Amino acid sequence: MIELMVSAALMSLILAAAYVCFGSGIASQKLVEGRVDMAQQARVALGMMTADLRSAAPLSEELEFLGMDRRLGEVEADNLDFATHHYGPRRSGEGDFCEVSYFLVPEAAPGLYGLWRRREPGISLEPLSGGEREEIARGLRGLRFEYYDGLDWYDEWGDAEGRGVAENTLRVRPNLIGMPEAVRITLWFDTEPKGRREGIAGERGPPLMFQTVARLNLAPLTWGTGSSTSGSEGGTESEGMPITPGGGPGE
Repeated sequence: MIELMVSAALMSLILAAAYVCFGSGIASQKLVEGRVDMAQQARVALGMMTADLRSAAPLSEELEFLGMDRRLGEVEADNLDFATHHYGPRRSGEGDFCEVSYFLVPEAAPGLYGLWRRREPGISLEPLSGGEREEIARGLRGLRFEYYDGLDWYDEWGDAEGRGVAENTLRVRPNLIGMPEAVRITLWFDTEPKGRREGIAGERGPPLMFQTVARLNLAPLTWGTGSSTSGSEGGTESEGMPITPGGGPGE
């Protein structure tokens, strides 16, 4: 009887330990799968934006390139509008010129956003509207675009308010005309987007950050003859940054 009781106790301990290990393995698998999915979405989204920006062209005579510093509540949600030659014609009468926009749209789950792209082939009278929209990533918690003019980084680019550019203004705001030399893209993804969509309450940890820099190969064609100098709104980085994980906005 004593041997049976000892054997049963040992078996219970073994089963309990196995159950704990199995549960930890399942939880780790879910965590890894979620982060792998986020990394894959980030890789695809950054690849699409980089390809469009490398072939970027002026959007119109009045507005060549527009990058707006925008927030949705406390979340960075910048807008970017430009034209690109990175487009394969799908219908008769289309060329490789296409108007492109990138922006965030709130999801049903609070605090989560989807990354959307708008494309309008051809030259239209309203370059900031129309076209077809598609969602290219989900579960974001922020989007930031920064623009490099060869000297400094800016949070905005282009004259969105139609204020016009005075000659003496160019020395202070070279980011009002032409196209930037490079665009730095930063995406923040939630670590538990699936659980929040399913209404599972939990502590919101720091998001995963993915970042890269895209060079605009056609930008020199839009620059004026004068040199641009300005006060800095950012650093003086000139080298591209690889996709790296990190902290969230403001950390």
